[in-house]
Amino acid sequence: MKRIRKILIIDGYNVINAWDELKKLAEEKLELARERLNAMISEYTQYSGFSTIIVYDAYRVRNSESRQEKIKNLEIIYTKENETADTYIERFITDLGPKKFLDITVATDDVSEQHIVAGKGGNRISTRQLYIDVLNAKIKIDNKVQQTKVSKKNTLEDFISEDIAKILDDLRKNDL
Repeated sequence: MKRIRKILIIDGYNVINAWDELKKLAEEKLELARERLNAMISEYTQYSGFSTIIVYDAYRVRNSESRQEKIKNLEIIYTKENETADTYIERFITDLGPKKFLDITVATDDVSEQHIVAGKGGNRISTRQLYIDVLNAKIKIDNKVQQTKVSKKNTLEDFISEDIAKILDDLRKNDL
């Protein structure tokens, strides 16, 4: 049986403007906010199993051409001049068409975009719900890392043979 491919598409600036931490960063420097969002979503993507696309629009950027980057497990899209993230997302979903083995979710607070996504068979989540999902994933990842650290203590016996361990133990006993 073929596995369902889960795709998460994020309206990048919509999320940046909705999450307080990122909004404050964007006030200092927009690039910092994008980098932080990319890092947070990259970790979430690794945990959740989504194939993730973050779309940053260049709607008001003159002479901007569309470009795309691959950063770790993310695909980052910068739209061309006069193209909104919404337009790109709608076209992307339309181009995919109805596919049996795709599960598409779009993260945006734009209500009209949410309706369009739903009309094309996609799922939609708010930026708040995405934030909650990202934080919950981070907590689970941190807990798992902590459990691994606690349960796996490296000892000398893990790295040497039983014969060497016995020799060292005998030497220790003779020195006392």
